[in-house]
Amino acid sequence: MHIVISLGVAALCGGIIGFERELRDRPAGLRTNMMVALAAAMFTLLTHELAVEAGREAGDHLKIDTLRIIEAVIAGVAFLGAGAIFRSGGHVGGLTTGASLWMSGALGVASGAGFLKLALFGVAFAVVILIVIGRFEVHVLNSKQGPETPPPAGAGS
Repeated sequence: MHIVISLGVAALCGGIIGFERELRDRPAGLRTNMMVALAAAMFTLLTHELAVEAGREAGDHLKIDTLRIIEAVIAGVAFLGAGAIFRSGGHVGGLTTGASLWMSGALGVASGAGFLKLALFGVAFAVVILIVIGRFEVHVLNSKQGPETPPPAGAGS
């Protein structure tokens, strides 16, 4: 049952991040963030299950570095996030979308590792950053362009 709950929390957390990205009409939205979080949770759960199974077969003599799989998940998600970042003229965009994918991966790893409260607190902080701080940037800092808004056509040419 804990596996189903971990996967559900991962998908929920990724969905919350993805929903915010959808509202801003960003390329990596609801399904993408949910899949990233779910995949990260799956890899984390699989790593744990493999370590437990290998430990049973080898007795107490087997040492498995489960962090290697988590490192691979982090690197894979970072690669996806980097793909969301683009440069056009002098403008770099997609940084928040890339970071959101990375966060979804972290939420998935936390969920898969059984740290459900950490995942839920993490998604709460992420929502505050994406929504509240995003509005702060636009309204308080008098940004002429909202978060991740591309420059007008022909700007910087």
